[in-house]
Amino acid sequence: MSRSRPAPRRPARGRVWLFDLDDTLHNASHRAFRDLNASMTAYIEQHLGLSTEDAVALRHRYWLRYGATLTGLQRHHGVKAAHFLHETHRLPGLDADLHSHAHDRAALRRLPGRKLLLTNAPRAYAERVLAAVGLAGFFERLICIEDMQCFGESRPKPDARMFRLVLARLGLRASDCVLVEDTLIHQKRARGLGLQTVWMQRWLAAAPGERRLRRRPVYVTRRVRSLQELLRFPQF
Repeated sequence: MSRSRPAPRRPARGRVWLFDLDDTLHNASHRAFRDLNASMTAYIEQHLGLSTEDAVALRHRYWLRYGATLTGLQRHHGVKAAHFLHETHRLPGLDADLHSHAHDRAALRRLPGRKLLLTNAPRAYAERVLAAVGLAGFFERLICIEDMQCFGESRPKPDARMFRLVLARLGLRASDCVLVEDTLIHQKRARGLGLQTVWMQRWLAAAPGERRLRRRPVYVTRRVRSLQELLRFPQF
């Protein structure tokens, strides 16, 4: 008698919130991004032998092209992910400048559905930030850059293969998921895959010539300026 194959895993129904971390759950623009940019630039200067100006240009070019500086460094310079992430995310003294508000924590507690963190940051940094802002334990799972590997290479947001892989691993339907974050290109890719998208504008920095980007693009389901506004998100 032949063995019957096990039935394929059926994705669970119900809303699933996928939260970005920096500038979505806390104000990273206040200090974290400044320190991270300086740390990554210093790493590139030291390990690739570039001037500060060239290191800044390279970091920015890879971020625009791949969504993360690390991907470009891996692909073109053989940089080891673990070493880069450890060295660039030490950021001594950062914790004292991180904070959240009681109404943010209350909103997340009341928000119906599953809540996961989906960040291009390394796990140690994500855990450190969540603890510092009082959000440790609020998320069912942390999906960090170490979990975004495809064919042995880092594939962070907005890589479509990574989104599909995460959904498949967790048994999620794209139509059940809501991506909440500040970066539009990540939302554009996610919306193309069928996810709902929420553009967090709370800490969106004003930039000359970008006023038109403050309008809601067609691929953004809703834009918000606080976590409390998510409680009014329509059912689907």
